[in-house]
Amino acid sequence: MAQLLKVEDLKVKAEGKEEEILKGLNLEVGEGEVHVILGPNGAGKSTLGSSLIGSPEYEKIGGKVYFKGEDITEESADKIAKMGMFLSFQNPIEVPGITLSNFIKTSLEIKTGERIRLWDFKKKLSETMKLLSMDEGYADRDLNVGFSGGEKKKAEILQLLMLKPDLAILDETDSGLDVDAVHIVSKGIEEYRKSVGGALMIITHSTKILESLNVDKTHIIVDGRVVSEGGPELVSEVNENGFEKYENM
Repeated sequence: MAQLLKVEDLKVKAEGKEEEILKGLNLEVGEGEVHVILGPNGAGKSTLGSSLIGSPEYEKIGGKVYFKGEDITEESADKIAKMGMFLSFQNPIEVPGITLSNFIKTSLEIKTGERIRLWDFKKKLSETMKLLSMDEGYADRDLNVGFSGGEKKKAEILQLLMLKPDLAILDETDSGLDVDAVHIVSKGIEEYRKSVGGALMIITHSTKILESLNVDKTHIIVDGRVVSEGGPELVSEVNENGFEKYENM
């Protein structure tokens, strides 16, 4: 399996702050693999996702990040996204003035560098929204404005399926969703795996979203570092015993 992402001794702090959040984190993801990121609150899981995508909220103060063999440590979020990395936010923001449809179409055209025929785009968008049991009227609404928590998460999975990234980082995509919404989001993730075959990095507290996936590797993060790695059995162990064992490492 060819290497897709490599994180070497990554140290990160929040913009304007002195305290390190990530304190020498190491991680590797191969093409098409499914990785799960677990850890107690405040361990640095969401910071990892945001840092990898190049969020300006965080400053990399040490280490390196390689994606597809290229050093992206100092690259902008725009370039990293165009290269094929995608982040589903824990709390998706509202973007007044830009419809969900226009946001996805523009993102696709930036990624591919080509104009997309409107009819073809609308047909594919409609098919994908139906797969996610989304009201197609949301396509013409401003991105996430007035959306429920579940609709925001579905909108992000819609973007995932339309943009077809090589690596999708899902930050608590199942957080706060009811059972039906979790099922639909899980269905979308399954479709991404089936139709795109891209790699997944899933930051989650729930195992429901993992049930239909073959997890390749589980990483446990405590205090800004990966303290343990293993297979899917680590997920079950944490569900039963929590993180106390790892917090004392």
